Amino acid sequence: MTDAVKGPASYFPSIEKKYGRPVAEWKDLIRSSPLTKHGELVTWLKTEHALGHGHANALVAHTLAEDKTR
Repeated sequence: MTDAVKGPASYFPSIEKKYGRPVAEWKDLIRSSPLTKHGELVTWLKTEHALGHGHANALVAHTLAEDKTR
């Protein structure tokens, strides 16, 4: 039996399908942005890249959490 993906990463397959970019590319965009705050990054993804709120939030949350462990 496999464990279901939980948390922000559970959105990744639908993000890739809907927006046509791999998650790694979205993470690179987030990391290259001069913005650093969660809310600012979510708003930026929504306005500049037309992501829905849930998808933008999931990408930002996962990327920022990943960067904390680096």
